Amino acid sequence: MVRAGFLLFVIALTAPSLAVAETMSFGDAAAQIAKACGADITANCRGVNLDSNRLKECLSRNRDAISADCKATYFSTFDAIQKRIAARITVAGACRHEIVKICGGSTKETSKSVPCLVAAKNLTRNCAQAINDAGYQ
Repeated sequence: MVRAGFLLFVIALTAPSLAVAETMSFGDAAAQIAKACGADITANCRGVNLDSNRLKECLSRNRDAISADCKATYFSTFDAIQKRIAARITVAGACRHEIVKICGGSTKETSKSVPCLVAAKNLTRNCAQAINDAGYQ
């Protein structure tokens, strides 16, 4: 049961969300966590619904019992994922002009304009940086 939950957690991390200021892809994050923490999760988080918040809480609660490799990997990986999510949220603000004028989109639905933004040539420096940090390019 825990293995199935862990597998679902890994799949959830690899699924695209809204889609590198020290960020990492969701797939890379899931692979790192699975490699470094798989045994610790199985041993210490049995029965926990393995969404990212509950998993982080479980590992934090059991910090004394988890391996040093898992401690180092999980918390730094989780922070990198949070940075990527934050970067994706900033795209709407940093690319407001481009979304409306170049892509004919709406900042309320930024994700629909991402392919256009990635293909566009004349982006402002802030917009280009936000797209890069968010991992869209």
